[in-house]
Amino acid sequence: MRTITIDDRRSIVNIILRILNKLDPEGEHLGTTDPEEVLEAVRQQSPDVIFSDVEMPKMNGIELARQLQEIDPETNIVFITGYQEYMGEAFDLYASGYLLKPVDEIQVRKALDHLRYNKAGNSKPEVKVQCFGNFEVFINGTPLFFHRSKSKELFAYLIDRKGAVCTNDMIIGNLWGDKPLTESLKSLQRTVTAEMIKDFEAKEIKDIILKSKNGISVNTKVIDCDYYHYLEGGEQAQRQFKGEYMTQYEFADETRNNLLKEY
Repeated sequence: MRTITIDDRRSIVNIILRILNKLDPEGEHLGTTDPEEVLEAVRQQSPDVIFSDVEMPKMNGIELARQLQEIDPETNIVFITGYQEYMGEAFDLYASGYLLKPVDEIQVRKALDHLRYNKAGNSKPEVKVQCFGNFEVFINGTPLFFHRSKSKELFAYLIDRKGAVCTNDMIIGNLWGDKPLTESLKSLQRTVTAEMIKDFEAKEIKDIILKSKNGISVNTKVIDCDYYHYLEGGEQAQRQFKGEYMTQYEFADETRNNLLKEY
């Protein structure tokens, strides 16, 4: 399960994160004091639950919930407050729960057991990407077989670019940098790209690669990626990074070095 907790007091965020990590040690639990970070995280990925304080200085929880529901109408929102007076507004927004401070493990467990929207029940295949260590891709927990090793490398490069559009020349330069640019090489690059897309389509995943007139990019909203969670400040991802990043690919050296500077 993926959760985001927001409260203007970091101490409250940390308490709830400790509870969530105890109840769901395999999940990804993020915490912040900035509402804009929550909005951006929901735009990029679709978390299962948002735990949100009601009274916050930058943007109160009710307004945050309204904006979240515009992005994703089926966002599970669990409000946290020291006052019951907001309960009516909370349930008008179809909130999934309402916790009174001080929050304890029993309250959080009940909230998780009675969520309004069961996102885990979505039949769409789950794509999990592992960047720390060797690069790997999993579909519903099973490694994805790429018919061409270069197709797997291409997908890794798109992941490394974090959703930025990559032109054919950029792709060739990073994946075949030691070879002269020829028409034959351009044709090979197009074939590798097409085969990569076919490998995903064979698993009924058709929206992971975005095409534009300038090139292609990865749709970051439909993947669960340790590298992206690390950049968002995810505690579990922070623990997972041991200094290794896409170890089999030379193009990843720059990102790897940048990560090591902060390690």
